[in-house]
Amino acid sequence: MITQLYFADLPASVPLWVPDVFTTFIKIFIVVNVILGLVSYTVMAERRISAAIQDRIGPNRVGLPLGGVNVLGLFTLPKWTWWGLGQPLADALKFMLKEEFTPASVNKFYFWLAPALAMLPALFTVCVVPFGSTKDLTLPWGYVMKSPGVIADVGIGVLLVFALASLSVYGIVLAGWASNSKYPFLGGIRSSAQMISYESAMGMSVVPLFLLTGNLNLSKVIEYQAQNGWLICYAPVSFSIFLVSAFAETNRLPFDLPECETELVAGYNTEYSSMKFALFFMGEYANMIAASSMMEVLFFGGWTLPGMTAPANTFAGGLLHIGVFCGKMLGLMLVFIWARWMLPRFRYDQLMDLGWRRFIPLALANILFYAGWLWMKS
Repeated sequence: MITQLYFADLPASVPLWVPDVFTTFIKIFIVVNVILGLVSYTVMAERRISAAIQDRIGPNRVGLPLGGVNVLGLFTLPKWTWWGLGQPLADALKFMLKEEFTPASVNKFYFWLAPALAMLPALFTVCVVPFGSTKDLTLPWGYVMKSPGVIADVGIGVLLVFALASLSVYGIVLAGWASNSKYPFLGGIRSSAQMISYESAMGMSVVPLFLLTGNLNLSKVIEYQAQNGWLICYAPVSFSIFLVSAFAETNRLPFDLPECETELVAGYNTEYSSMKFALFFMGEYANMIAASSMMEVLFFGGWTLPGMTAPANTFAGGLLHIGVFCGKMLGLMLVFIWARWMLPRFRYDQLMDLGWRRFIPLALANILFYAGWLWMKS
């Protein structure tokens, strides 16, 4: 039962849960739009970083659209390129204005459903990831915001993350099957086999963390790291398995076999165009954001820093914690981008061998080691 009044002037006719629902919707709106913005500029950052690695220039032309406009015949506005920061807007317009073509031979319902299934799981996953401290915060106008740094502070956060993340493969499998074409079909089969191979190792890699922390709540995991240090120092093997499995789960190089251009044209993307193709494209980068956020929460202390471990007591302190979280997440996403342009693609037999004959036995041995160590310690 809720006994605390959140607003001093809250009318008696208004239920006390209404302000909580309202602030939850505000957090959802902000987080979703931040992720979509990050997706756009991560694509541009990858293009610029790849250009630097390959000694090219990359996109640097698209800036403010008002450049060159003559104002009342008096003067002409200069063309500001702003280092090409308008490129994501140009890309979005290109996708929206391209022809929406659906081949006659496809299963239309599942062909249209697949791109949405590729994008939505990543957005759902971040709902349980704490992007700031979860201590109740009193705002200047008297409202006590519950768990301001997370949308849904659930006790089984990590299980929910793995359950939702596993749904993203269904979009790829449906795309491959519904396209009624051999190359997309092979891409869908590869993706499902890849997910089964590496999700087992990924799930087992985090078991030692919860043996150490004794909690499945992601906020509690961050609190444990605030008091005892980041978990990457306690479980480096778990982090290594999780990192490589995250590459495989997000279909990033060197694990992009489901869309291998040299063998499968474009894999499950082959028959898609316009915004349907864009949703697959955005889904890959949204999954990168979700995977980076999870690695940060599980291994790098979330919003904490050495010397900054106390929950935020002020609105400015809460914003600082969110800034720290975003900085760490962007650093981990840089690893995803760097690996794509520095490492060659695996052969498919190498990919399966690494998952089944290396990572799964290593993850099991890792669990047994920590279980034995904690048992002897107790």
